[in-house]
Amino acid sequence: MSREHRRARRVAVNIPAIIESIGQPVVALHPTVEAVYRRVAPDTTSIGKTVPGSIRDLSTNGAFIGCDPLPLLARVRIGFELPSYGAVDAVGWVLWAREADCEIPDALGDPVPLPRGIGVLFEAMPLEARQIVAKMAR
Repeated sequence: MSREHRRARRVAVNIPAIIESIGQPVVALHPTVEAVYRRVAPDTTSIGKTVPGSIRDLSTNGAFIGCDPLPLLARVRIGFELPSYGAVDAVGWVLWAREADCEIPDALGDPVPLPRGIGVLFEAMPLEARQIVAKMAR
């Protein structure tokens, strides 16, 4: 029985990427709405920071990127090359971070390495690139 609970199938890859923290644009709200509107505050401490990384796990909805972790809720631009598509410029949000490399045992007790990095949920990625990722994950 599979323990996979993700909505989109993922494919293991090793694609070099550049990750840049870009921040969230300011959204002007009507004063009536602003008085009752609450949202999670995105990270602003890392805006402008760029780190190299490697996409290790990719789906139509997001990716795990092995890299120096960026803060949670950093809005990031991810640039990478997708086979049979070319250059992809995606935007996403850092939803989780693994601060250091670690290992967990597999079903047989053998160690499985887990590298440090970030889990990103895509906000925007070209439709054609998503379709290619979906085909890769089948």
